[in-house]
Parts: sequence; C-alpha cells; structure tokens
Amino acid sequence: MVDLNPIEQLVVQAMKDLGATKPESLKTADDIAKKANRPKSMVTNTLVALSDKGVIKRVAREKASGYYVIPAPAA
Repeated sequence: MVDLNPIEQLVVQAMKDLGATKPESLKTADDIAKKANRPKSMVTNTLVALSDKGVIKRVAREKASGYYVIPAPAA
C-alpha cells in the first residue's frame, strides 16, 4: 500500500464515500471537494499527486475530468 498523507487519505475516503470506485462511477474534483469539505484547489492538487502515485485514475472528458479509486491488488 502506498503511504498517503492525511489530506490524500481524506480525498480517497471522500471518493469511496461518493462511490467513485470504478470507471463507470467517475466523480469530478468539484464533487470530491464538496464531500471532503476542502477547497477545490487543494483537492485538485491532491488528485494529481494521487494519480502520480497510482492510487486513483483520471479520465479526461469533454467538460470536467472524472476520477475514481483504483482497486488495491489482492494480497
């Protein structure tokens, strides 16, 4: 498991609470920021970091990008 800082943990938990756990259930940065109760700029920066760590996946769409949590590999 990748080590996450507290804000990264908060964002991942917000995504899970929103059901953003598969490509069919993407959530926007706005959705995640509202659920996490954090500024959108902070959430957007955190989403980039989480994507770089391979924890979440970003899907480019026509209007706003969508994000979902990549399932952890079975041990």
